[in-house]
Amino acid sequence: MNYRAIKENNMFLLTNPSGNIFSEDAYGLGLYIKDTRFLSHFETFINGESPILLDSDGSSNYVSRMTLTNPHQEENGEIKLWRESLEVAREQFIVENVLYEKISFKNYSPQSIEFTFSVKAQADFKDMFLIRGFQSGNIGRLTETLSDHDQLSFHYEGADDLDRSTTLSWNQQGKADKDDRTLIHFPFSLKPQEEKELILNVSAAIKDQFAGVPLNYEEALEKLESSHEQWNAELPSVSSDSEVLNGSVKQGLNDLRVLLTNLGHGPFPVAGLPWFGVPFGRDSLIAAWQMLPFYPEAAKGTLFTMASLQGTKENEWRDEQPGKIMHEIRYGELANTNQVPFTPYYGTIDATPLFLVLLSEYVKWTGDLKTFELLQDNVDQALEWINKYGDRDQDGFVEYFQESAKGIANQGWKDSADSVVHRSGKYAEAPIALSEVQGYVYHAKTGLADVYEAVRQGEKATLLRQEAEKLSDLYENAFWLEEERFYAIALDKEKKQVGSITSNPGHTLISGIASENRSRAVAEKLVSPSMFSGYGIRTMATSEKAYNPMSYHDGSVWPHDNSLALLGMSKRGYTKELKTTVEGLLQAASEFDYYRLPELFCGYEKEKGRLIRYPVACSPQAWAAGTSLTFIQSLLGLFPNVLTEKIILNPTLLDDMNHLEVEKLPVGRGYLSLKLKREDGFIRVNVLENTTGLKVVSSQPVESK
Repeated sequence: MNYRAIKENNMFLLTNPSGNIFSEDAYGLGLYIKDTRFLSHFETFINGESPILLDSDGSSNYVSRMTLTNPHQEENGEIKLWRESLEVAREQFIVENVLYEKISFKNYSPQSIEFTFSVKAQADFKDMFLIRGFQSGNIGRLTETLSDHDQLSFHYEGADDLDRSTTLSWNQQGKADKDDRTLIHFPFSLKPQEEKELILNVSAAIKDQFAGVPLNYEEALEKLESSHEQWNAELPSVSSDSEVLNGSVKQGLNDLRVLLTNLGHGPFPVAGLPWFGVPFGRDSLIAAWQMLPFYPEAAKGTLFTMASLQGTKENEWRDEQPGKIMHEIRYGELANTNQVPFTPYYGTIDATPLFLVLLSEYVKWTGDLKTFELLQDNVDQALEWINKYGDRDQDGFVEYFQESAKGIANQGWKDSADSVVHRSGKYAEAPIALSEVQGYVYHAKTGLADVYEAVRQGEKATLLRQEAEKLSDLYENAFWLEEERFYAIALDKEKKQVGSITSNPGHTLISGIASENRSRAVAEKLVSPSMFSGYGIRTMATSEKAYNPMSYHDGSVWPHDNSLALLGMSKRGYTKELKTTVEGLLQAASEFDYYRLPELFCGYEKEKGRLIRYPVACSPQAWAAGTSLTFIQSLLGLFPNVLTEKIILNPTLLDDMNHLEVEKLPVGRGYLSLKLKREDGFIRVNVLENTTGLKVVSSQPVESK
């Protein structure tokens, strides 16, 4: 990862490893809030020269720390500053919409030194869509730049009639450069071993909103650290004899904490940094699903957030229909002036059934029928959308078709233009019915049937089961590729199979839409040489004409894509395929900093060399971070159902593991603590704690403490 990313609630910062910001960088470096870049350049100098980076530490996830030193400097044949005389330590974090930075200076020279430390800052107030290069449009103008001895501010008048401003302030006497008032100089003198500090604050404002009031630096840092300590203290703990598994889970949980946001309906995960730090239909829903065993509150917050943005009318510009769950919402200048339809935009085929899947899984995990009752109107509207608008031609399948002139053509999770392709190499034409979406719909209807039955609405439960069984029959007949012993990725507008072998059918394993024999064949194909790279399941098999290991969706490996297949393998008891997939992903995690799985990586064969990174993968990414949590659920084979008063376990350990212990998993109104241990070649389960009131049913021998 060639950048450092920190985030707190609605503000996030992207810098290069040195802590600087350059607007032309490919990652879109900057300080952001509400899809607007409030700091587009931030650079430091020692006597007019760039410091030398010694170390850059992004492991803490919410604080970036860098250590730098000075280059050797001479003037007119005399030494101005001997090389490596000065240690410069930078520390950056965000609290309550204020960016804090402490820059510490220590003199390691045996002599006293004098130097000028300078900071150059600029703000372009650029919309995220413009930074990504996806759109052009009418924009506002920078109105003024003001500088003084203690602050520098930039002011912008938006095309959406919103005034935006960025204010940089500091705790030392500073002086603007005579030729460039965005360049501020700070003179320092240090005795041997002496240390001094410069504190900088950056705040952003949109018509006086989000303008945080800077706190004392140490007070702000203590507040931030306390919130993260509390987060970790309240989560289940995981320990095993796999360092990579432990590290990946720890990093995943830390990343998810950073990506949580609250828009007034409870905590939910935004999709990821740098491009998708916003509410995002399928990403937020899947990440919340992955988090259920550790933090079910995220599922609840995600459900209420999505319900608050549910479609209410037919609007082609936004691909909106009544009952539809949104795809993505943006808050920048282009969205506010309706130059892009993301206000929100509804061009997604899978968010609506995933909303229902998450709700049913959440209720089964927690027993929280009150949430279901509060959302029942939203549920009914979503079900109506599936049957009416989702099934455009009433053939029984849910399919997508782009209406918006500036919308997205492919509206499944593989949403790039080349992602749904026939074996001939010809791109499929919409309306398109995707394999995994039919699985989501089946999962939603069967899961909700159980919930409706629990609230004594038996007629609705019966109807949903009937609709689900009809869909299963249709799916088996229309999508199955007998020669390949696999399912097609999709049906095109002519109802022809799009027969390329892809990872999409792996998502259906957990749903139950397919028969046992065919589901097992899918699992076996997913870990076959053509689909499994050694680091994970590829998005497309190497045997396909469109296969490209460097592509975004046609041969790369996506951790979240693997995670949904993992849950299905675990639930169905496909232990061999499960272990192969987890072992591959852990091998991948070991090759990334801090064991952090990114959004995706290239699908090259492991035996041909080391893992090859995808150049612009988001990291941290919510559903990639959540993948590590599914390792734990899948190895435990843990599928509780409060409605039936049972906790199903189908536990296993990886071949090089001998124990796995998980404490304080929240289930129902209590907690479950488990320990798996390999003894004499067998996996034994020790229930250390069970305050859930539910019966544990396990495929392996169970002992109670």
